[in-house]
Amino acid sequence: MNNNIANGASPWEQADGDQYVQNISRKIPGYALQYDLMDTLLTARLGGREKPELLVVGAGGGQEILKLGQSHPDWSFSGLDTSQSMLQAARQRLEAAGLMGLLDRVRLHLTEISAWSCARAYDAATCMLVLHFVQGRENKLALLRSIAARLQPGAPLCLSAICGEPGSPAWELQMAGWRLHMLGNGIPEDQWQTFPQSFGMTSHPLPAAEMEQLLEEAGFTAVSRFFGAYLIDGWVAVKAEER
Repeated sequence: MNNNIANGASPWEQADGDQYVQNISRKIPGYALQYDLMDTLLTARLGGREKPELLVVGAGGGQEILKLGQSHPDWSFSGLDTSQSMLQAARQRLEAAGLMGLLDRVRLHLTEISAWSCARAYDAATCMLVLHFVQGRENKLALLRSIAARLQPGAPLCLSAICGEPGSPAWELQMAGWRLHMLGNGIPEDQWQTFPQSFGMTSHPLPAAEMEQLLEEAGFTAVSRFFGAYLIDGWVAVKAEER
């Protein structure tokens, strides 16, 4: 993953993982909905499979693991993140949830996926609100290929990211609406101002069409969109079957 994730606060993260968890749902319209849809898509693909194991890339904050862990008491998770504070926030959220046995089904790792070795191929993966923090097309492609390499053929991936062309008329129109949404949900103006300034520095979006192409180049097929809110798009895809 890009070192920006490990060494500098993202525009979402602000000061620490706790603040991220408190603020993110006010910043992204439909924040909970994208995770609900992720859950149903993964459930549809994994239904009937005995004790599936999931790979969660960018597990800091704990949203994916908490959502899926509540819904599926027989699923287990390996969560990766490059931010210690975000992983700590995830652990605290999982502990506070008080779900019987959930922590026994979770392994959290402070690492980049490219440097992480695992002994098995996973049944599914998620990479939610992560890929725009990775700088450069080739680095994004390398991350997606690293995910694909750790999945079984036919395993689903759910991914969401900020997409678009900064500075374009379409981008500016969406950003104007997004600003009003955040301010209307209590995000201070000074926090909003750090957000547009982050593009090209800590956040590096690509157009949605190019994101879909990256997924296919990385070895995924059946790519389709399942979520959209302003400049955030969500996709589901499956790792291509081996020939």
